[in-house]
Amino acid sequence: MKLNDVMKRLSTVGRFLATTLFCVLAIAFVWQGAFFSNTAAMANPATNLIATADLDNQVKGKTSEDAGRAKGFIEDTKNKVKETANKNADRVDKATDNGSFLERKANRDAARIEQRADEDAARTKEAVDNTKNAVERAVDSIKDAFGN
Repeated sequence: MKLNDVMKRLSTVGRFLATTLFCVLAIAFVWQGAFFSNTAAMANPATNLIATADLDNQVKGKTSEDAGRAKGFIEDTKNKVKETANKNADRVDKATDNGSFLERKANRDAARIEQRADEDAARTKEAVDNTKNAVERAVDSIKDAFGN
């Protein structure tokens, strides 16, 4: 009799554990939204297309504006480099005798620095233009991909 009684209790505990596990799993599925998904929260493509209609012009305008600012900054930097090179050459000129080796070298260095500043500024401006054009091409490609 005792063996039968133990088996009944184990069977009852097993059913209880199985029922508890089933309920916990059901609650977990409902909590995670596996059965009840909110499809109204999905993005509506028509709304996105309306929002992006003017976005390309905004991006291109911002890109042009930033490129203009960058070119202005490059030009200011070039002018400051030239000004500093000339200032240094003038200081050397004032500190040395007329026609000395150091004076001639300082003037050659100032001329070389000015030339390199012009070249570097031109290369940097060209890189800014290339970047701006790449961004505009990417915007156009995206716009074409969405058929807008």
